[in-house]
Amino acid sequence: MNEHRNTILAIALSIAVLITWQVFVGIPQMREQQARQAELAAQSESAGTDQSAVPQPDATGTPTPQATTPGVAPTVPGGAVTATASRQAALAATSRIAIEAPDLAGSLNLQGARIDDLSLTQYRETVEPDSPIITLLSPSGSPNPYYIEAGWTVAPGTEVAVPTSETVWTAESNAALTPGSPVTLTYDNGAGLVFKRTIAIDDHYMFAITQSVENTTGAAVTLYPYGLISRHGTPATTNFYILHEGLIGVLGEDGLREIDYDEVAEDGPQTIASTGGWLGITDKYWATALIPAQDQPFNARFSANTRAPTISYQTDYLLDPVTVAPGASVSVETNVFAGAKRVRLIESYEENLGIKQFDLMIDWGWFYFLTRPMFTVLDYFNAMIGNFGIAILIVTVLIKLIFFPLANKSYVSMSRMKLVQPEMQKIRDNFADDKQRQQQEMMKLYKEKKINPLSGCLPILVQIPVFFALYKVLFVTIEMRHAPFFGWIRDLSAPDPTSLFNLFGLIPLDLPAFLMIGVWPIIMGLTMFIQMKLNPAPPDPTQQLIFNWMPLVFTFILAGFPAGLVIYWAWNNFLSILQQYIIMRRQGVKVELWDNIKSTFQRKAAADNTADKT
Repeated sequence: MNEHRNTILAIALSIAVLITWQVFVGIPQMREQQARQAELAAQSESAGTDQSAVPQPDATGTPTPQATTPGVAPTVPGGAVTATASRQAALAATSRIAIEAPDLAGSLNLQGARIDDLSLTQYRETVEPDSPIITLLSPSGSPNPYYIEAGWTVAPGTEVAVPTSETVWTAESNAALTPGSPVTLTYDNGAGLVFKRTIAIDDHYMFAITQSVENTTGAAVTLYPYGLISRHGTPATTNFYILHEGLIGVLGEDGLREIDYDEVAEDGPQTIASTGGWLGITDKYWATALIPAQDQPFNARFSANTRAPTISYQTDYLLDPVTVAPGASVSVETNVFAGAKRVRLIESYEENLGIKQFDLMIDWGWFYFLTRPMFTVLDYFNAMIGNFGIAILIVTVLIKLIFFPLANKSYVSMSRMKLVQPEMQKIRDNFADDKQRQQQEMMKLYKEKKINPLSGCLPILVQIPVFFALYKVLFVTIEMRHAPFFGWIRDLSAPDPTSLFNLFGLIPLDLPAFLMIGVWPIIMGLTMFIQMKLNPAPPDPTQQLIFNWMPLVFTFILAGFPAGLVIYWAWNNFLSILQQYIIMRRQGVKVELWDNIKSTFQRKAAADNTADKT
């Protein structure tokens, strides 16, 4: 029967999409959680060595500092730093100025004037309210150094003393760095150059750094302003194509650059000339970025140091040289982002600071035109109601309304096809030996009764792009992270935490991921089963088998997907059931749901009896 073939085709296509998603999403997501747990354990149990501060030998065996900048090859000199036993010990080893902001807490290192201690006060590692807050940056000597630095460097052979990563700066006061209260640091090189660095912070995650140098010597001095972000060790990533984690930037004519950790380690440094733009390192939900003045040309570089015991990654920029005349002073400004990739906040920075395509820090993917609007609508209803789960339900209804004419036409055509079943069977009987004539008569009947034999595919096919867009939003936006629904769903971006196989938590049994079949996946499977049983089972035994097992297969596949996506699918099935039921009644088609369900089990019992007799 054509209607059943079309339905099977649509279902098969959906299964292919779901299985592909499970391979590239469900399994990597589980591995990401395991890797994150291992990383946290390593941070608490082991200590590391600051490889950026330890000179590493080049190909000829000559020690060269790892922290270098591109262009004319000036270097940022550094010295050895003693490894410490913990992050706390590394913080205590140097003098610091506290950082206190509504969304950030940490400290500024007076040695090197680095931003190397930041925690995100609004985010925790798990949904538990007493779990640790997210640590973003850590200092040299800690297990996983990750820091931001700005400064001046000189061309090779130039005898000018500039601040280094070991320079201890003097703060004008010991007051904390807070919004509205910037910190000014000073360093006098003792040879006529006085360096100043003023660091300000807003209420969220944006730092403004103003570097100045005063020349009291009798000769002009040429300096190169630079900025760098250095990260030691390869962090845990999801490792699949739907999300980029690694080095990133919007630079040059090509715009967005996304460079994986293994790519820069294997292929070597990449240097890009640009005017305007930004560059940094991104995780799934957090990022750091250097943002030079948007009207100034600079050379950006992405690199990795693979020769050290622990691999390190660096993204940096070098501005054009600045010449400071005798008795004069110059200054340069840059912005530094270090925090959570909140959509509205990122967009406000792009608009207010004029940062080129800063919104691409959030990985909306190739289907930006679908994922971005999907988030906008969900965020709008969440702002009104205060629950992203309810927002998903509302958006599902809106999608149903938008596609109502298409779905209505499809269901009407399917209902008419049920009404002409006797005529279709008559054609099959009359032309049983002439398949070509049978098809011709069928097409003639479809045309006469205004039936579209492909209509069964449309309702399911329409869901695929919506499914993708919603999944992308659930996966990449921090707004969906730890967003609760009701009851046991405390994180819409994570799978349903309950399982049928431990009686939904009544039995204290730790189950493998593939047995975590929660309440919402079961609800989704039941709604799919009911929707399929609105139509009588196909006469072909193979088709019957596929239809009978389909809801169970989908239940297992979707169980590993974010709960928000499963809720959407279950709610969409429920609305489809109502819509199809109403249309069938209006078309004069008898709804035989209960009879179809009974016949399914009767056929199965008969098949079992036949097998026993055999």
